[in-house]
Amino acid sequence: MLLLDEPTSALDPIATLKIEDLLGELKKKYTMVLVTHNMSQAARISDDSMFMYLGELVESGRTGTLFTTPKDPRTEAYLTGKFG
Repeated sequence: MLLLDEPTSALDPIATLKIEDLLGELKKKYTMVLVTHNMSQAARISDDSMFMYLGELVESGRTGTLFTTPKDPRTEAYLTGKFG
């Protein structure tokens, strides 16, 4: 299992792409927990996502579904930039 907390937050776009490519390969063999505020990055590299608010799991599911049709209004507000 790999635990990653904002793994590309201080990197330039080229280095970020290289890390994302590596994570794409690693996820074939390992479970990864990736903490990020970068929703574009999460959409590119994750299969499943969870949205947490104040330590509470609000919603989880397939990343594509969660990002396009969130069930909880807090998730939708975060994804659309209304807070966060």
